[in-house]
Amino acid sequence: MEAILQSVLTCPHCGAMKEETMPTDACQFFYECTACNTVLRPKSGDCCVFCSYGTVPCPPIQLQQDCCKH
Repeated sequence: MEAILQSVLTCPHCGAMKEETMPTDACQFFYECTACNTVLRPKSGDCCVFCSYGTVPCPPIQLQQDCCKH
């Protein structure tokens, strides 16, 4: 099984959506919205911004592997 690497992030502040490529070697803890410049952080219990605000969870979660929880 291969992980999907593209995910559309939706900013909870302004609703802007942008497709991004997820890293395969690290969790992305911060993401700056390109529309309103708000810095997004993972919701409580999520490992990264893709798991919180993306259309697809991060590769380790997709592959049921350990993720770098903070």
